[in-house]
Amino acid sequence: MAVLVVAGVAFVAARLQHFAGIEISGPVRVVDGDSLAIGNRRLRLLGIDAPELRQRCQRDGADYECGVEAASHLRALIGGEPVTCKGEGLDRYGRDLVRCMAGTTDLNEMMVRSGHAIAFGDYRLAETAARLEKAGLWAGEFQPPKQWRAVHGGLSEDIHAGLSAVTAFLRRLFGV
Repeated sequence: MAVLVVAGVAFVAARLQHFAGIEISGPVRVVDGDSLAIGNRRLRLLGIDAPELRQRCQRDGADYECGVEAASHLRALIGGEPVTCKGEGLDRYGRDLVRCMAGTTDLNEMMVRSGHAIAFGDYRLAETAARLEKAGLWAGEFQPPKQWRAVHGGLSEDIHAGLSAVTAFLRRLFGV
């Protein structure tokens, strides 16, 4: 039994390693401020957390749709440039965790640097610069996206959770 468990763990680890370090490119669609799609493949920008599409923030004493603004900014950063992403594993929803470039622009870093996303483990210097310049979110008041999701019914990615996410993950894991 122990041999089967060790073999199973080794197989899963090898398949997960397959997803890390791969290059992903193609026509890209912006899903929200920290997520992209290439065909049926969902990509999550690693090291950042952008407001959810339904999230509202305050600036100059008025509410604004900061989640929609973040997605629009990511779309503008991409422009017509080809997007190339490097995979660094999968998240719990089966999405590729990626760092992406649009031409010579580091999308992950620029989303944080422009103040349209916060650092989530990486890009602390970019966030510090955005805070000092009161760029994007830092020009007003906002609830960090993680806190906003906790208060407003959980993750917006819930449609990707559950059995369908497990099935998609297993299919990708086993190459089916």
